[in-house]
Amino acid sequence: MVRSIIGVAGEVLITTGVLVFLFLGWQLWIQGIALNSTQTNDASGLSQSWSASTVGPTAPVNTASPTAPADSGTTSGAAPVVMAAPAETKQFAVLYVPRFGADYKRTISQGVDAKTVLNAGGAGHYEQSQMPGDMGNFAIAAHRDGWGSPFIKINELQVGDPIYIETQDGWYTYRFRDLEYVSPDGVDVLSSVPQVPDAAPTDRLITLTSCNPLYIASERIIAYGVLESFTPRSAGAPAEIAGISGKGA
Repeated sequence: MVRSIIGVAGEVLITTGVLVFLFLGWQLWIQGIALNSTQTNDASGLSQSWSASTVGPTAPVNTASPTAPADSGTTSGAAPVVMAAPAETKQFAVLYVPRFGADYKRTISQGVDAKTVLNAGGAGHYEQSQMPGDMGNFAIAAHRDGWGSPFIKINELQVGDPIYIETQDGWYTYRFRDLEYVSPDGVDVLSSVPQVPDAAPTDRLITLTSCNPLYIASERIIAYGVLESFTPRSAGAPAEIAGISGKGA
């Protein structure tokens, strides 16, 4: 009799656990769909507002002037304009990564606090790192699983893949170089020269960071890229993302 009761209780607990697991999975899936839709609309709204209000690039900050030679720290195109750091949590850029999906775009906000920034489904900028286009390292973070999973495909990046950053001034085209895996306390990847904190930068880099492996997060996956070119807003979006820049879902 006792064994029967224990057996029934065990089956009930297992069934309850399975139902809870399925409910949580369903909730996360629905949440992901909602966050991705919100992110697409927010990113499009930012792009549209910049196109409507900005005639040309603003004055550069801490970089070469707009009249400098085209090869000033980039492979081609105009000298990059660098905006001043925005206020905490403010959305100031849009990220496009074609490898993550033909319609992929996410906002980038100032800061990497999970509750106020990352859990909104977009990316966050490490405030101690440089701004887009600046000499040094523009470093951002985003969730890889849950909260819209914006960086779930970060491990699928291939050498040469474009990573576009749009700001009020225009578009920065970075090219993916390589991946690295570090411990959660490996903060030197955020240095102006990643992993060499005391070195003076000679490149304009981008660093994408996220948790790894999926659902465990015992380490961090790091993706590095280098700036190839800057396209002023007056010249229009790069061809590969011209169809989705400024357009909603």
